[in-house]
Amino acid sequence: MLQITPQMTLFLSINFADFRKGIDGLIALCKQQLHQDPFSGALFIFANKDRTSIKLLAYDGNGFWLCQKRFSNGKLKWWPTAKAGEATYHIDATKLAILISQGNPDNVLLGASWRRLKSQPKNS
Repeated sequence: MLQITPQMTLFLSINFADFRKGIDGLIALCKQQLHQDPFSGALFIFANKDRTSIKLLAYDGNGFWLCQKRFSNGKLKWWPTAKAGEATYHIDATKLAILISQGNPDNVLLGASWRRLKSQPKNS
């Protein structure tokens, strides 16, 4: 089962993808356009040109997961715009949930989704 956790690395592809592509085609996009390792365990997020659907690609150590959500009404209200030389946009799990719900994650004020715990001093 695919679980999206706050500790995961998520890469959102700024450029739209041809959704005729399956797992192998999206792996090639990860390598060639995003310059990322698709076997890293990161989650890769793609949208089609019409922004009516998104695909999530992840490798879990045993194989690839490819999930797609096609919106029954409307389309994504928000997608990042490209800045000079950037192909990916970093997003966290909470903002991804907002995006999947067709919201705008840039208009939401959220606290940190997770933080490392400091190690407790040992009692001597």
